[in-house]
This record gives sequence, structure tokens and C-alpha cells, in this order.
Amino acid sequence: MQRDNILSLIGLATKAGRIVSGEFMTEKEVKSGKAALVIVAGDSSDNTKKKFQNMCEYYKVPIHFYGDKDTLGHAMGKEFRASLAILDKGFADGIRKQLKKYDETIA
Repeated sequence: MQRDNILSLIGLATKAGRIVSGEFMTEKEVKSGKAALVIVAGDSSDNTKKKFQNMCEYYKVPIHFYGDKDTLGHAMGKEFRASLAILDKGFADGIRKQLKKYDETIA
């Protein structure tokens, strides 16, 4: 159930225009300080994961590895997406809360 909540929040944030996706845009928003949360697909390459992990640590942006490229892309109504940045603190907090619940149910 949590998984659906996460994906529908991503969908809502997309409709509200508060998400950017794709490696280039995600990186740009993290570095500009606008990203409130970064989500990277679990099936992304190790290089991509490491790059975003390091970048988010440096810029102090929360990061989660979640789902797969198809699922993330589908939630946004696009083709597969390896990374996305939530630009709205409200959406980011809501998604983080759901991610925490989701992590607890699979732990």
C-alpha cells in the first residue's frame, strides 16, 4: 500500500510542476539548492547511485533509492526515469514519510 502512496505523491507533485527528472535536471536543481528530495531508481547503475549519493551528501539534500526506472517514469507519466528531484518541501516531506513507512514494512 505504501508503494502506491509514494507513487501517487510523485504523480501529484509532477502535475503541480514541482518535480524535475533526468540526470541533468536533477543535478542542476540539487546544485542550485532548489531540490528538497532526490529519488534515484534502485536499478540505476552503481555510478549513477554513487554520483547522486555524493552530490546529495555534499549539498545536504535527502536522497532515497526507490523502485525502478520504469516505475518512477510511469508515476510521472513519462518513460523510464533513473532520477528525479522534488522541488517542494511539502511534497518532499510527504514522500519521505511514506518512504519511511515503506522501508519499515520491507525491513
